[in-house]
Amino acid sequence: MPEICPIWRTWGFAFVLGGLVAGCGGGSADPSTSTGMPATSGTPPVTPVAPAVPPAAAVTLKAPVLSFTDTGLSVSDGITRNGLWSVTSDDLAWEFSLDMGRSWIRGVGASFEVQGDGPKMIWVRTRDDAGNTSEIVMVTCVLDTTAPAPVSAMPVSRDVTRTLQIAGLEAGARWEYSLAEQGRWLQGSGTALGVLGNGVARLWLRQVDVAGNVSAPQSFLLEQPGADDWHEASGNPLQPSVLATGTQTMLIHGSVVRNDADFVRWEIPAGHRLASVRLVQYVSDDLVAFYALQRAAVFDAGVDVSRMLVYGHMGPQDLSRNVLAAVPADLLRAGPMTLWFQQTGDLPTRYAIEVVVQPEP
Repeated sequence: MPEICPIWRTWGFAFVLGGLVAGCGGGSADPSTSTGMPATSGTPPVTPVAPAVPPAAAVTLKAPVLSFTDTGLSVSDGITRNGLWSVTSDDLAWEFSLDMGRSWIRGVGASFEVQGDGPKMIWVRTRDDAGNTSEIVMVTCVLDTTAPAPVSAMPVSRDVTRTLQIAGLEAGARWEYSLAEQGRWLQGSGTALGVLGNGVARLWLRQVDVAGNVSAPQSFLLEQPGADDWHEASGNPLQPSVLATGTQTMLIHGSVVRNDADFVRWEIPAGHRLASVRLVQYVSDDLVAFYALQRAAVFDAGVDVSRMLVYGHMGPQDLSRNVLAAVPADLLRAGPMTLWFQQTGDLPTRYAIEVVVQPEP
């Protein structure tokens, strides 16, 4: 039997590991006796085999970008009443899963909507027709579309001040009030609203939960002619009406005309500061009225503006402007404060001024 060539011995091991094949001749032809046919030997010829082609590398697509509207009181807590998610996928197809990848739903357009209140775990990825996918983008949110119950308010009178103790707030919810039906809503602080005056006959209260859902508004009557807490503010600067404190949000309201000024005093409690004084309602054909604040238990500054904390004109253009915005903080700490509000013209003016006191930071 002819000897197998050394090359076959060497390459035979390489074929087993890497799929390579080698062959060599089994003898040689004598040119003097050649018949034009290749010489043969006892070793059968080996047919070459093409090397195996490795599989194509997997393609990873660009991941999508998700966004949604956090409608709650915080824009970063993931609690929302809006289940609509927007998807940016750079023209790639995309799909989402609500069961941690056990099933996938093909996306249509550039958004999808999650329904049903409660916590949500959302997976989204891009894909192509070859079955390639991106990394999975995982997000969580809490969907809450249920409106909270209406609030209740227990009125408590203290001298000429009426306090509405607000109850029925959900955990983390805030309350708001309005001075006109279907009107502008103002955010309250604390859990009560202190009210003094005779200009606003009725107000409305509601709550806003952590997802941004609002309750049905409830109306509360303030006008009680003859009652002590339906009060015409004092016109005597040395004997101002006293707005009882103990609440963070207070409302002074009244009606003034020439020679009918309103003077109202309140006390900033220890450990607190006066956060804001804002005009929140102004009803008059005369678009200008006068106001001033003195840091004292009476208003004895007269017309000496150097003794006034702030002073100026107020009108519809000043609604919601905090007149204390430029006042140094040390002048807004514990102590008495007296407001002077007056219309110098002959046209009656109905007004409401919100006073907010907050704990020191």
